[in-house]
Amino acid sequence: MDETYLTDMNLLYEGFRSSMKGSAWKEEPQRFELDVLSELVKLRKEIETRTYRTMEGSEFTLNERGKIRHIHGGRIRDRVIRHVLCDNELQEALHPYLIYNNGASQKGKGLSFARKMFERDLHNYWLKYRTNEGYVGFVDLSKFYDNIQHDKIREMVFPKINEGSRWLMDEVIRSFELDVSYMSDDEYSRSMTEKFDSVKYYTTVPGEAKTGEKFLKKSVNIGDQVSQNIGIFYPTRIDNYVKIVRGVKWYGRYMDDMYIICRDRDELKSIIEGIVNAAAEIGLFVNQKKTRIVKLSSTYKYLQIKYSLTNTGKVIKRINPKNVTRQRRRMKAYKRQLDKGKMSYEDIFQSCRSWMGNYTPIMSRRQIKHIKSLYRNLFDKELVWKQRSLLQTAVN
Repeated sequence: MDETYLTDMNLLYEGFRSSMKGSAWKEEPQRFELDVLSELVKLRKEIETRTYRTMEGSEFTLNERGKIRHIHGGRIRDRVIRHVLCDNELQEALHPYLIYNNGASQKGKGLSFARKMFERDLHNYWLKYRTNEGYVGFVDLSKFYDNIQHDKIREMVFPKINEGSRWLMDEVIRSFELDVSYMSDDEYSRSMTEKFDSVKYYTTVPGEAKTGEKFLKKSVNIGDQVSQNIGIFYPTRIDNYVKIVRGVKWYGRYMDDMYIICRDRDELKSIIEGIVNAAAEIGLFVNQKKTRIVKLSSTYKYLQIKYSLTNTGKVIKRINPKNVTRQRRRMKAYKRQLDKGKMSYEDIFQSCRSWMGNYTPIMSRRQIKHIKSLYRNLFDKELVWKQRSLLQTAVN
């Protein structure tokens, strides 16, 4: 597909419809929808004349399981453009370069897929060696989105997309730049090679220090669709090192979380050292505290699930009890937000349905019963599962 798709009104409208999912209740999308055709024509003209610029969106800090993230919420018009760009070119252009076990944010894949691939690799290891003697290494990239370098994005992504789309991609990347006018030239130079923390930047740097004189050309916005596509593709060099250079059969990655299964501990340690070097080449940093090597016969956690491989080849899976406790607290918080009129019941239901859809297969009957009972007591509604989907019925 050539770059003319960017001004196709049908695709712009599809981008609008995709952008409305999950946000149709908000004021700005509703105002956009009132005059949607006129707004889309304006966007098309801006694309045709290459005068389109990303507007300033909302920002907020999120504390999830003790991990603080700074989230950017884009304007509806910008989300439309990103949907058109990603859904019609960027995803397709980058997909051929991804390994199969790259499970994040792709059609037909996701969290459940990544967990399934990890379980499959555990089974395949046992089928080859008929033993649970071996090791699994887990590698985590520290401040992943914060340290993606813009020049590296251009170097790796631009050759794979249409020339006519590169100006738009360049504009999106420009919108990720951070005002670091307060930095000296020496500090700026170090910031491009040292680990950058956007949360610290947003919480400690005063607004008056951001004068628009100097911009940091690294870090991408969490919550932006282009950032998600870049995040999936950016560590491809690491994937290729493990799969091609080292010839590892049992390896997978979910965004910045990786696992490697090996029979020999020293070989696994060597592979992880190679990952550290490959990550450094593209400006990324391995989190040494979260990177670990454990025996396959022990109990270990991957993507919030506890696993263990028995000597008979059975994979034991258990939900982390902390996840259940956290979900119960989240539901009680939802109830408080509902009573204050700050959250709709539909959003609450969708959130609980998504959570239960992910974790029900590995929860005990007692855990499921308690979650259903709490939901019923809080919202006077019942959650019923049928063919792996959750249906909502009122309690008689």
